Amino acid sequence: MRTPNKTSKRRMGREVRAAVWSARHPGMVLTPGAVATSALELGTVPTAGVLGGTALAACGWHRAHPDSWDAYAAPYMRAFLRRWWHYLGWRWRDALLSCDLVATNRKTGELRVPRILRVRSYSPTVDTIHVRIVPGQHARQFEGKLPELADALKVERVAVERIKPQVIGLVVERSEPFTEVIDAPEMAFDPEVVDLAALYLGEDEFGNDWRESLLGQHMFIAGATGAGKNSIPLSLLRAAAPLIRDGLVRLWICDPKQLEFSKLAPVAHRYATDPDDCRDLVAEFVQDMEATQQGLAAEGQRGITPSPATPLNVLICDELGALLAYGDAAVARDLRKLLALVGSQGRATGHTMVGLVQEPTKDTVPVRDLFTIRICLRVTSAAHVDMVLGDTARLRGALADEIANAAETAGIGYVIRQRSRVPMRVRAAYVDDAELAELVTFICGNSTGNSGLRVVS
Repeated sequence: MRTPNKTSKRRMGREVRAAVWSARHPGMVLTPGAVATSALELGTVPTAGVLGGTALAACGWHRAHPDSWDAYAAPYMRAFLRRWWHYLGWRWRDALLSCDLVATNRKTGELRVPRILRVRSYSPTVDTIHVRIVPGQHARQFEGKLPELADALKVERVAVERIKPQVIGLVVERSEPFTEVIDAPEMAFDPEVVDLAALYLGEDEFGNDWRESLLGQHMFIAGATGAGKNSIPLSLLRAAAPLIRDGLVRLWICDPKQLEFSKLAPVAHRYATDPDDCRDLVAEFVQDMEATQQGLAAEGQRGITPSPATPLNVLICDELGALLAYGDAAVARDLRKLLALVGSQGRATGHTMVGLVQEPTKDTVPVRDLFTIRICLRVTSAAHVDMVLGDTARLRGALADEIANAAETAGIGYVIRQRSRVPMRVRAAYVDDAELAELVTFICGNSTGNSGLRVVS
């Protein structure tokens, strides 16, 4: 007996589609209906009075308390306006058609367009769109069309993430979110208010604080000359300044360039500039790590709590290329082995490393995969983006090679959001020479935390 075909060749009726649309967007039906009913039942003058009073109250709120307005009202208003103007049905459909991101029912010939589920606009410059894709599509198809989709939507950049089966998220950057220099982090006096797991570095593209952890993490920062790499570790140090002052955090600095970080020599536990001395410094860092491992094993502990007795040790290596690739081969070989030990074993013992480099290739930095937090500022090659942030990072929207080579873009780059794995645009706070000197003065206010100071010239 022949099995009946379960898929009809007829399309859904227009009246049913209209009813379904109304059920999905009740506000677009109920709001005009409520206004019309009020005008008929109460009269046009009372209705206009209510609407005018509501608009006047909104204007008063906007002018009187910008913080609460921008936090609560503005995101919803932006999302509503953009949903029903920039991402209106026919505009959205035409954009996806031009990028070949639609499907056609082979029996009915009906065009199947991925449907917008919601729009969020927490930032004036960035929208987040949740889209239900049609069966047979995957986020990877959108990844391959992101440049075309950005041009079709007339925006600067689009990134994509997979939310759940058949639902993807599009991060739409409508314009440059960073148009002003971000001030350096304030230095708290009380060490108890500092959270080493969330140190302030700057802002992200959504207008939120950009924070990263120094506990149990290793940070890798890549960027071309003038990209603003040094602002990131300097911001970390200002955010953690009271802990450095009180000896809960110790600095170990390898500084072949001898520029910005040379001013930190008076407050560093160890400081070195010559490659041979840098090797000795890192070797001593590893010895300290191994001694901590033995102490933890004897006490049956799995990790440390930063204190003057067991401080968090932070190794900052500026210009990793000069240490691992461009100098003496024997010194570079020893440093590679030592840094590999730190990267693979230092997290539990409170031995963290921060590495900065201009050329993030495997030949230059063979230990780059041991860094847990990676930041890519402006780079000179598209291939460098994936080298820093991981495979397909550029395809998913991390366009670090397209950041303009200009002074006003210093500190702008990308990180990978840990939960969604989608690239996020960020900007580091700028620490100038006066603020760097202020940091040194602040730390030197208590010499007890740096009693073991030794500068290796």
